[in-house]
Amino acid sequence: MSPSTGDPRSSTGATPLITLRDVGKIFYTGELETHALSGVHLTIGRGEYVAISGPSGCGKSTLLAILGLLDSPTSGEYRLNGTPVQDISAAGRARIRNREVGFIFQSFNLIGDLTVYENVELPLRLRRAKGGGPSSHECRRRANDALERVGMAHRLRHYPAQLSGGQQQRVAVARALIGSPSILLADEPTGNLDSINGESVMELLGELHRGGATLCMVTHDPRYAHFAGRGVQLFDGRIVDEWRAGESGPGDSVTPGRRPGPSARGAASASAARP
Repeated sequence: MSPSTGDPRSSTGATPLITLRDVGKIFYTGELETHALSGVHLTIGRGEYVAISGPSGCGKSTLLAILGLLDSPTSGEYRLNGTPVQDISAAGRARIRNREVGFIFQSFNLIGDLTVYENVELPLRLRRAKGGGPSSHECRRRANDALERVGMAHRLRHYPAQLSGGQQQRVAVARALIGSPSILLADEPTGNLDSINGESVMELLGELHRGGATLCMVTHDPRYAHFAGRGVQLFDGRIVDEWRAGESGPGDSVTPGRRPGPSARGAASASAARP
């Protein structure tokens, strides 16, 4: 499957949620230039579940940081909901980020001195502090709903240190959901989890996608890449391949949002080897 060159496979006629055109990112250290991204074209439609995969150092986290408005591209165009956002101010990026993007981090990034409930409610409290946020009653309702959605309502008075890694990541997912973002961005969400908790979190993300959420996940693990319905392969800062569920991609071809099964290629080889 050839990489995207500006004719988005995800296009349905409507304006894509995210559009990147010829995006590049260069980091400068003294006289040294590091080209983290080069000529990236990417679209993500509403309701899609996209996995970005590739080896360490290929630019996955840099791309996710740009998508989440944590960083700006050096060149190219980034449109979010049809609006160019690559050149807006840091304050403008923070405002859009709070309303449009939900983040799920590898290391959970929960605040240890806050309870589960307080961690989840925090994005809305920050929104209220800057004006225009929901009422206190609405904040409570949304926090409780988000915790119920991820199966953590029974732990709302606990602190992060009292939770397992899998439980902490579920709380982080609830925090990402509370602001009703346009897209959820997950950066190696299973990276600090064992295989059982990792698969549990991936099943949760799949449930959210089937419920209508738009997700973009970075992962180096092909087992988890195939939980998505569409994949993008990065290498040396460029998109070198794209695939959809059911097509040949990194690892097995499986149903999106479901636990990967045995390798289709391995099964075929085994079948051919039978007498």
